[in-house]
Amino acid sequence: MGEGIGSFLPFIAMFAVVYFFMIAPQMKRAKKEKAFAAALKRGDKIITKSGMHGKVAELNDKDNSCVIETSAGKIKFDRSAISMEMSSKLNAPVAKK
Repeated sequence: MGEGIGSFLPFIAMFAVVYFFMIAPQMKRAKKEKAFAAALKRGDKIITKSGMHGKVAELNDKDNSCVIETSAGKIKFDRSAISMEMSSKLNAPVAKK
């Protein structure tokens, strides 16, 4: 019986490594992105994942979308299309030298 459990030990260790280095960080990031999308409000400056810059003009909770005002006009996007990292960098305070 001891040999059976011993042969599965490497697989259990591999699963633990994969979980802690790949799955857990990905779940944490998805949770942060969901909170970011939920915290959006009118007037926020954002960047979409495709690189479009704009300002949130309207938010629609029914279909989880938002209307973004750009220099070309207003465009409707899904909230998941807004990049959390790039929008955070855009709104970060500029360090003075």
